[in-house]
Amino acid sequence: MKKNILLKSLILGLLLSAQSFAYPNANEQEEINSLVQTGIYYYWHGGDLKKAEKEIFKGITLKGKYDLVENAFKKASLLDPNRIDLKMSIASTQIIQKKIDEALSTYNEILKQYPNDFESRILLAAYLKAKNNSSEFDKNMAILEKNYPEKTSEYKSIFEIAEKNMKLKINIMPFKVTEKHTIVILGYALGNNGEMKEPLIGRLNKGLEMFKENPDSTIIVSGGVQKSGVTEAYLMSKWLQEKGVPKDKIYLDDLAKDTVGNAINSAEILSKISPKKVTLVTSASHIRRGITVLEEAVRKKNLNIDFSNLVYLDYPNLEEAQKVNETERVVIYRDLMRTSGIWAYPGIQQ
Repeated sequence: MKKNILLKSLILGLLLSAQSFAYPNANEQEEINSLVQTGIYYYWHGGDLKKAEKEIFKGITLKGKYDLVENAFKKASLLDPNRIDLKMSIASTQIIQKKIDEALSTYNEILKQYPNDFESRILLAAYLKAKNNSSEFDKNMAILEKNYPEKTSEYKSIFEIAEKNMKLKINIMPFKVTEKHTIVILGYALGNNGEMKEPLIGRLNKGLEMFKENPDSTIIVSGGVQKSGVTEAYLMSKWLQEKGVPKDKIYLDDLAKDTVGNAINSAEILSKISPKKVTLVTSASHIRRGITVLEEAVRKKNLNIDFSNLVYLDYPNLEEAQKVNETERVVIYRDLMRTSGIWAYPGIQQ
């Protein structure tokens, strides 16, 4: 009797195991691919939500484009629950929507299935750090240190970059720099007609002030999102030249689509012009994130650069600008992790 019960249990266990690792059939795989493509398309462009509700997400009311992205990856994950990349994409979209606790739950679900997955656990640790949940952060870092001592040590150093910049002293006045120096000015989304908006003009004015104090400096202008056939970087370079900055002093990054792209592409240019000091110019609300990801991108290039900042003040006053809330901490850690090499949408979008 006992043997029969044991045999039945063994057979049931094997069946369940086989079921849990069953691969989707051709039709299911095609549907997964379609859902992933739909999700990423809406991530970048948005679209007709009502049409998507009717044709793809029958019975689900969508609250916005990122809600559609999340649901696209959720539906794909139901068809293939063994794919970590689909679950990671769900968590990333939850982070974008500020659904932090839901994202933490998603990472924990992945780790129940794959307890030794480094990327899921280090992302979980990063967002716990962003939320100042020290006990859970320490617990997850201890697990990582046991299994991946070298990589975990590197990420501890990366987290130190973020924490240092949470306390960054923001500068609103230009200053002199004596060593070889580059000014990096970050772009800002253009209007639909390809015109520069106030935040971008404010950043350019600050960059120009810094250049006038340091006329031997080079300048990198970074921003590659096109509107009406022009990029931010193209218009920024044109504006600076009209204000008297020599063309040969300006380097263009007209490929970056976001802050992470700004950092990676600017670091590539910095590796060629080799300054000793870099001043990052952007809005005050963006400076902690911008300088954190730029430092990480430069670290990955093994460059030895000292950083400073100059900001366009988009707060009522400097005192308000110095405050850091949890939402900003999460966004800083999100882009830091992406810059470190962990893709938000694995294999699709960094």
